[in-house]
Amino acid sequence: MDLDQRVVIVTGGSSGIGAHIVSDLLENNAQVIVADIQLPDAANRATGVDYRLCDITDRTSFKKFVDDVYHQYQRIDGLVNNAGVNRARLLVDYYSETPQYKLSNDDFDFMVRVNQKGPFICTQEGEYPFRGRHRRICYSATKAAVHGFTLSWAKELGEFCIRVVGVAPGINEPTPMGDAKHREALAYTRGIKTTNIDEDYSQKIPLGRQGKLDEIANLVTCLLSDKSSYITGTIINITGGKSRG
Repeated sequence: MDLDQRVVIVTGGSSGIGAHIVSDLLENNAQVIVADIQLPDAANRATGVDYRLCDITDRTSFKKFVDDVYHQYQRIDGLVNNAGVNRARLLVDYYSETPQYKLSNDDFDFMVRVNQKGPFICTQEGEYPFRGRHRRICYSATKAAVHGFTLSWAKELGEFCIRVVGVAPGINEPTPMGDAKHREALAYTRGIKTTNIDEDYSQKIPLGRQGKLDEIANLVTCLLSDKSSYITGTIINITGGKSRG
């Protein structure tokens, strides 16, 4: 699937799902520009990728980033709003043991700023998972907002031949979101021991396994290509069949 040097911006492309998306786009001949607040060291950077420091929640920062990219490449063909964060928190700490895992103003503002405000700023300046989930009240709300953005923006931008599509991954292999601190918070909010956090979800997924990050990347690459030229204004689940619960 040759993307013919299309210029594609990937936010949060330095690690996790974003890094896999970047690799897949490269394999399909795209010119990829990564916008991230943390960049990999020189030894871990993919050859051919244009890595740039940028805070997607800061409009001035992202506007300068877009201006610089457009000045250099004279075009922007695609934007992947991949950057996202999560803090496992309880609405009410019914365990009454570790108060920092109760949703605070700071937790709320942090997730909304990155997951909801970030895509808004990036899409507006670039111009070119949405179901409820237990113990993820704020995270789920930010994703519901992005779902609404996707549908509305597709209608508004369609007349300019700009497509807007959402990708909603299910249970996948671990990403950097699953660091020790996050795993501890998840365990607490689920009422289990940290040693039991690596639950085998295979039996809960119709296809019998967790998803691979490369499979998400494959889908994103396809959506950025002409193979998906009539797909817009929708959310595509990539969950192995586990779409709810």
